[in-house]
Parts: sequence; C-alpha cells; structure tokens
Amino acid sequence: MRRFLVLSTIIGMTIAGGAVATAPLWAQGQPSAPPGKRDAALVKSGTYEADPHHTLVEWQVDHMGFSPYFGLFGDITGTLQLDPKAPENAKVSVTIPVAKVTTASPGLTEHLLRGPKEAGGKADFFGPSPAAATFVSTEVRRKGADEAEVTGNLTLNGVTKPVTLSARFYGAGPVPAQMGGGENVGFEATTKISRSAFGIGFGVPMVSDEVQLKIAAAFIKK
Repeated sequence: MRRFLVLSTIIGMTIAGGAVATAPLWAQGQPSAPPGKRDAALVKSGTYEADPHHTLVEWQVDHMGFSPYFGLFGDITGTLQLDPKAPENAKVSVTIPVAKVTTASPGLTEHLLRGPKEAGGKADFFGPSPAAATFVSTEVRRKGADEAEVTGNLTLNGVTKPVTLSARFYGAGPVPAQMGGGENVGFEATTKISRSAFGIGFGVPMVSDEVQLKIAAAFIKK
C-alpha cells in the first residue's frame, strides 16, 4: 500500500510538472489583472501597427425584415500615428482583405465570393478575387474625453467614398513580456454605409442597402 501511495505521488508530480512545462508562457505567472486600462495617461506617442489578430470589422445587414445577419473581416493591417497630447492630429490607414470575409454559413460565404453567373457579367457581391478595401483618415475631431469622429476615405469594390466613424478609446498599456511585450492601444468604432454606393446592390431591398459596421481596433507600438 505504501509503495502504491509513493508511486501515485510521483506520477502526480510528474504530470503536474509536465503541465506547467507545456503551458503557454503567458499562463505561467499570469498577471492578476488585465494590463490594458481605459486611462489616456497610458497612451504613448508614436507610430503603431494594427494587430491583425485582434482587429476586426463586423458588418451587419437586415435580412428580409426578419432578422439581422452579420459577418466579419479580419487579418487587418495598417498604421496609426498618435500623439495623446494632440489626438486631433492622429492619422490612421488600414487595409481590409475582403477576400477573407467570414460568415457562419459556408454557402453564404461562397456566394459573397462567387463569380458572375454569365461570362462578362457582374458578380452579385464581391466576386472571386476582390481587391482589399482601405480606409485612410483625413480628419479627427474630438467629441469628448475619450471619443472622436474620424473622417476618411473608404475604398471598397473600386469605389472611394468619405465615411465618418464614431470612435471611442478602449484601453492602453504595456503588454507583459511573456505575452509578447510592447505598448498597445485599442479603440472601438461604429458607422453606417450604403453598399449600393459602392456598387454592391444585389438583393436590395430584401437584403438592406444599409450596412452597419462595428470595428474593434488594436494597435501595437513599433
């Protein structure tokens, strides 16, 4: 019986030790609180790069008046130039890979990227090889302590139109070294666009012309 208890203890310690050894570095000695805070004093001046893993654009349309339907654009790249002492001088430029659009329905995703039904025709939505969309800011206007209107040029489906985002500062702070390190800053923003204005009018009005956009933007200081 004693040998059994000793053996069980050794096995248990070995398994536990292996679990610690194989756990992600960020999980070992994990901080007791998130490093990011909604505190403008933590924002560092400089040039940031968009975090493609944590920057998302959610689009939502009305489906036949029965329900909302949404999908996502991810893997977004770009830069942000930011001075917390003069946020109105901020400049942001991002690229959104339309070809990587994601929905919960494989059939719908395929339809969004389907080519025209007839040779020389027009695709219903984006088509099989859509160019990436871009947003380049032209003006930033402060609307409060942590809010701003960001106006810029959105290029989608080969059409460029001015768009204004209602943006809000979400959080900033240093990332622990075991999680990659660096200074991070994040924002959330919303806006609405008319998809037909960008030449994507298939299904209107059964599928709404108005598209609501919700943006989660994370940036890492270079």
